[in-house]
Amino acid sequence: ETAVEGTSVVYSDNGFSPKTIEVEAGDTVVFENKSSRAFWPASAVHPTHKVYPGSNIAKCNTDEEEGIFDACKSIPPGGTYSFTFDEVGTWGYHDHLKADLTGKIIVQEGQ
Repeated sequence: ETAVEGTSVVYSDNGFSPKTIEVEAGDTVVFENKSSRAFWPASAVHPTHKVYPGSNIAKCNTDEEEGIFDACKSIPPGGTYSFTFDEVGTWGYHDHLKADLTGKIIVQEGQ
């Protein structure tokens, strides 16, 4: 089985790029930290992270952590966080450590 190349969002000192991406349901997005500081990508809204269905910062460090759009920890410079988007819709996200830096994932029905 070959790994499907995911879509990347790069986090720099200026924030997320591209700010908005479109993927299909089931696609995995890789958030790459190319900044000089740690980041913590997570679903909107700060600080509860409940916009993406089923997500909630309270589920970090529980058995449910796998299924939520939340890194649940700081990702150091050079590190990555990946999440597979199964829910169709438009989902805002942010850096929990610098909440004014935001982006959007648009998830469409698979072909």
